[in-house]
Amino acid sequence: MTIDLRVLDHLRAFDTPTICNALELVAPECRAAGFSCRPFVTAFPAMPAIVGFARTATIRARHRPETPPAELKARRLAYYDYVADGPGPTITVIQDLDPEPGYGAFWGEVNTAVHKGLGVLGCITNGSIRDLDMIATDFQLLAGCIGPSHAWVHVEAFELEVTVHGLTVRHGDLIHADKHGAVIIPPDALLQLPAAIDLCTRREAPLLVAARQSGFGVEHLRAAMAEADDIH
Repeated sequence: MTIDLRVLDHLRAFDTPTICNALELVAPECRAAGFSCRPFVTAFPAMPAIVGFARTATIRARHRPETPPAELKARRLAYYDYVADGPGPTITVIQDLDPEPGYGAFWGEVNTAVHKGLGVLGCITNGSIRDLDMIATDFQLLAGCIGPSHAWVHVEAFELEVTVHGLTVRHGDLIHADKHGAVIIPPDALLQLPAAIDLCTRREAPLLVAARQSGFGVEHLRAAMAEADDIH
């Protein structure tokens, strides 16, 4: 499926909860699946949403790896080749496999700079992040926690199914993410989202206008809900 990047640019203007609301209209199966369900630590809470195609990997950090250093280096470079390959923009989704996710941070000053240079918009991980004052600007990080050390962090595997905070992601999935979390946009729903967002916004407007007026009460709410129900 060829995706018009202008549609992705349009979706960046909306927060992730709005995308979830719109998906409920055009892809009802998304009401209870396809989104993260645990809170993240966010590097840039005020940053607009990021929208991109998933690049997936797993890491460990708790124990010194038994794999020879040369093999680890080759795997790391192969991972970077993988991240840089294919259509963008991209978002990396990395599952920390340690019993204590976040024991060692994969993400800091160096890796955010490298990934941003390779065209990545940000990362979603259950692991940890560090170097908060030195990470690449406008590179969003949604992480499980903050930590000081990278310990023995290393890439275990890449281009595989991963699960982060309840969200299962496969290579190439289209992801919308911001400080609230992340959601996968099914390809068949993508082109319907702008109209669905507009409908959601118009349906919410009568409720918001009424609730923010002086003297608001249940009767005003009932009338606003009736008005919203008539909007199609």
